[in-house]
Amino acid sequence: MATKLKNLSKHNSKEIPSAKNMRFGIVVSEWNSEITNAMADAAEKTLLEFGASKKNIFIHYVPGSFELTLGAKYLAEYTKADAIICIGCVIQGETKHFDFICQGVAYGITELSIQYGKPFIFGVLTTNNLQQAKDRSGGKHGNKGIEAAVTAIKMLGLRNKLT
Repeated sequence: MATKLKNLSKHNSKEIPSAKNMRFGIVVSEWNSEITNAMADAAEKTLLEFGASKKNIFIHYVPGSFELTLGAKYLAEYTKADAIICIGCVIQGETKHFDFICQGVAYGITELSIQYGKPFIFGVLTTNNLQQAKDRSGGKHGNKGIEAAVTAIKMLGLRNKLT
């Protein structure tokens, strides 16, 4: 979570394992595409920076954040991804729609992790306004896409260490 004390883009490179032999799915919401595309680009760049091969990164798009869960399930079933990064952005509106979408996506991604026994990463911004989303997709608080990619690599590193 980005705060005054934490930037989403900052990490200790020495604590991150090589992603050389890892395969990643990235499922991206088309809704709020200015935000989600910036996050997806940052996630892909980060994976490549830590050694992932371009051919081992599978990027696919879904209409909105609510569809991330099923899109992620498809990537788990139809690609050889070791981890799936879910990238979306839900901005608070005037109705309860925000609450239902955020809760559904968070629950769905958690369930997929448990069901498949592999990391499904919650790279979804849930902000009060567009400016907060911009601040967390390459602005003053860093980029959630970078954080999501680092999380995926670290979780696969943990799996590899334990197996």
